Amino acid sequence: MTNLTLEDIAKKTGVSRSTVSRVINGHPNVREDVRRRVLKVVKSTGYHPNAAARTLASQRSWMIGLVLPHSVSFFFTDPYYPHLTQGIAQACNQHDYTLALFLVGTKEDEEKIYPRMSRKGLLDGVIVQSGHHGDQSIDRLANSNIPLVIAGRPFHANGLSYIDIDNVAASYNAVNHLIQLGYERIGTIAGPANSTVGIDRKEGYLKALKERGRAVDECLISEGDFTEAGGHRAMQQLLAAKPDAVFAASDIMAIGAMRAVREAGLRIPDDVAFVGFDDLPNATYAGIKLTTIRQPVHQFGITAVETLIEMIENGLGPARRIIMETELIVRDSCGAKRRT
Repeated sequence: MTNLTLEDIAKKTGVSRSTVSRVINGHPNVREDVRRRVLKVVKSTGYHPNAAARTLASQRSWMIGLVLPHSVSFFFTDPYYPHLTQGIAQACNQHDYTLALFLVGTKEDEEKIYPRMSRKGLLDGVIVQSGHHGDQSIDRLANSNIPLVIAGRPFHANGLSYIDIDNVAASYNAVNHLIQLGYERIGTIAGPANSTVGIDRKEGYLKALKERGRAVDECLISEGDFTEAGGHRAMQQLLAAKPDAVFAASDIMAIGAMRAVREAGLRIPDDVAFVGFDDLPNATYAGIKLTTIRQPVHQFGITAVETLIEMIENGLGPARRIIMETELIVRDSCGAKRRT
């Protein structure tokens, strides 16, 4: 049956039109047996509420905003962001929300986009990727009182809800793995020092060395920018320090670094071993499978949406802090199979 109305559903279920409306819009004040009866008819008839009517009835837009504070080119070249977005889009579809994507790459973008986003009635809630120190986007959204979930620990987390992994512990495990394999000169290609993820993953590297009584050699520390080119440049700098192993703070930087090692006539893992971070599909390079830290990027996006919807429906309340699990995935690039 097509072009069904609320009145049609009400007649089929023997309840009032207003009761059907409450069920469809998730209102809590409906008896459970009535709710089941209405939903059964809705499912069997394939009824879909008119989007405009649904918005007016619930005073909600049924739209979630995703803010990525990066340029468009960065969004499409770093596999982390498409995977995160896929998880968010999947959860939005499952919960009947529309996803609006905002790529904020410049101050001009901010000035145009944020007044629209904070306009009452446009968005029910926002997910924003944690940016760099000095990025005003999170503060601006938090001050608008719109339900907000941050992907990644923000610099100032007081009163803010966010989802993250324990980047310090995960990086510690990666470096500790290299130490246990017997490597002596372990370098790192860290993320940007003005980002929480860059700071935390470097901290994990330093913590592993210090707890094992290793001296910290600044010549073995180089900074990248989470791009393949950045990893390549950082590795070229590290080569002079003759590392026998490197922890790269992202897989894509590890790929650039391994290219630099090959260009220098060195072998992986015989001359330089590698551990990366992310375990996204690009975690291979020229036949060398990358040992890496797996983080659940796709599930990260799903959980962000589910957390945001819970805030939309139940109020902002206390800040939600969700820390997801990581796992060390041992492959060829660390040389474990040759050393055990």
